[in-house]
Amino acid sequence: MIKNIIFDFGDIFIDLDKPATGRAMAPFGFTEITPELDSLFKAYEKGIVSSDDFLETTGNLFPKANKQQLIDAWNAILLDFPLHRLTFLEQLAEEGNYRLFLLSNTNEIHIQHEKEKMGEHFMRFKNCFEQFYLSYEMGMRKPDAEIFEFVLQQNGLSVNETLFIDDTLENIESASTLGIRTWHLQVGSEDITELNHRL
Repeated sequence: MIKNIIFDFGDIFIDLDKPATGRAMAPFGFTEITPELDSLFKAYEKGIVSSDDFLETTGNLFPKANKQQLIDAWNAILLDFPLHRLTFLEQLAEEGNYRLFLLSNTNEIHIQHEKEKMGEHFMRFKNCFEQFYLSYEMGMRKPDAEIFEFVLQQNGLSVNETLFIDDTLENIESASTLGIRTWHLQVGSEDITELNHRL
């Protein structure tokens, strides 16, 4: 029996356009994610690199872009948060049948942007969860096993009573390896509001 649900954020609640940052940076010389950029992005998601250092490093790599252009391009991935999903989540929280947790790979610039964009809806969203875990605040990121183990241990969660929902296969596979039940949500053909059919 499922008693605990751990949700991802991007493409579960908020819609994403994952190639958008690349498109926005193309005029400034971006062509592909190099090993250097990949390492930088992951370090930023872990909070190892500060926002100022992140922007300084990307600015040195793409000197034709100013700071605001870098921020705008970085945030281009973030689309809307359909309110029907927030309504669904609030109802789920109000019913109180499950312990609800958020576990998101994200960074300071993205979260600040969402707080500003969502306004009061951001706190409505956050208040639905018992714990609101953001990778850059934790010093860990998915799919590393340590982040799942941390959430399980900190909250006394049993793996066979816990459902993890994510759109990224490697995160799902990592959680599954630990024995956590999973739903690999297929973006575009499935929606988090169909959760009841998975429980």
